[in-house]
Amino acid sequence: MQYLQSRLSRICVAIIGETAQEMIERAESAVRENTFLEFRLDYLDKPLLAIPKLKQFLHDHREATAIATCRRAANGGKFKGTIASELEVLTKAAAAGCQIVDLELQTAESVKAAGVKKFRECGAALLISYHDFAATKDLESIYDRIRPFAPEIIKIVPTAKCLADNVTIMRFLEEKRDEARVVGICMGDFGLISRVLGVRAGSLFTFAAATVGEETGPGQIAARTLLETYRLDQVEAGTRVYGVAGNPIRHSLSPIMMNTAFRRETVSAVFLALQTAKIKDLLLLVHKVPVHGLAVTMPLKQEIMDHLDRTEALSEKIGACNTVVRSQDGKLIGYNTDVQVVVRPLEQRMPLRKAKVLVLGAGGAARAAVFGLCDKGAEVTILNRTPQTAQKLAREAGAKTIRRDQVAKTGFDIIVNATSVGMVGNKQQTILEEKELNARLVFDLVYNPIETPLLQMARKKGIPVIPGAEMFVQQGAEQFQLWTGKPAPREEMWRVVTHALRQQAEAAK
Repeated sequence: MQYLQSRLSRICVAIIGETAQEMIERAESAVRENTFLEFRLDYLDKPLLAIPKLKQFLHDHREATAIATCRRAANGGKFKGTIASELEVLTKAAAAGCQIVDLELQTAESVKAAGVKKFRECGAALLISYHDFAATKDLESIYDRIRPFAPEIIKIVPTAKCLADNVTIMRFLEEKRDEARVVGICMGDFGLISRVLGVRAGSLFTFAAATVGEETGPGQIAARTLLETYRLDQVEAGTRVYGVAGNPIRHSLSPIMMNTAFRRETVSAVFLALQTAKIKDLLLLVHKVPVHGLAVTMPLKQEIMDHLDRTEALSEKIGACNTVVRSQDGKLIGYNTDVQVVVRPLEQRMPLRKAKVLVLGAGGAARAAVFGLCDKGAEVTILNRTPQTAQKLAREAGAKTIRRDQVAKTGFDIIVNATSVGMVGNKQQTILEEKELNARLVFDLVYNPIETPLLQMARKKGIPVIPGAEMFVQQGAEQFQLWTGKPAPREEMWRVVTHALRQQAEAAK
């Protein structure tokens, strides 16, 4: 096993296909960049027919290390055959050259120790796995069920239902790293953290999709993303962890932007998307991992204020925080960089003193915009879905409110959208009608898509616009400097963000 372990990389790429030929073609493509592959034979209608092609592939690619998997449907796979048929497929895959076979725990328990012992005569290393597609439960009891079979590798894959479940799996990996060879990952949208940080905690390796769209488990990431965006091959004990926290953040480009900046400035750090709307869930992760810095977005910008050790004066004044820094003594310090990244682009285009500005929204981003613009002497009016929230903000900042039926009759110098309306994934696409867009300049803080419905409407009327991507990159640059003390590579950050947005726009056509 020691020789075999020396051949394993941190990433095992799952290979699927509807036919044996398609599976081998995908393996041919993947092996150029990753020599550690998992052949999901259960994806084939007749997996035994693929064995000759698999044997030829492994003969031609002696550098490859292969896991054979034929997971039955009852255990979350796609194979509809019997346990005996499953064992036959795996045995023949081992004879074809697969160095590791993945046997589901439920199968092992069905054939009992004697059956597993006979199965091991195939000569391949045995990986016994367990998958829970519903939750993260008692990992220790699962481990205790697998251990008596004495497999070379133990694989336990629960589903994360919250950020804290990642802490559970990583603590488990840390406890077992000197006791057994364990692979541990959390599935699901909340499980991203374990897929990136699990190897640091002690997971023998992690799994990845060959390409986007070929995922074999909920929340699985493409191999190239793990390497290029998250630099998994460089994540180690001293790697600092940062993240963007909020809900929704599935479409956030913060990870690609910030990880690009870390790589460019040779900072040993990784930036993750931390999807949650629960502050306690977030804080547990922050303290246990630990997380050294946060970009905070909706809906947590105001709620997090009560859980910080210190906040700068501007955050206190606004009542919202969008950036958290962990100090050397472990204290969490809150900052608000929203103000300057909203005000600065506007100042570069027109004087703000006595400018008539309509701010749409009354949440964390809107609060920063309102307070910042009022401080510059602008005459700020707030329109919000909930009038009471707008009125409260107006009293605190020295602004005014407006009824929706009055907007079309009123002219403004600037309109600022500080809501999530128009964002990718948001069902509501427009916040104002064309007749209500009476302004000299429109600034949409939504950056994804790069051309929001509001910006398109403004351009149609000949109104100059400021895209949210401009603010987004400036925001990231300010946060990068707060976290690292280094100047941010703004041009590189702008390049990767706009490139990603254009790619998304093309794909959506």
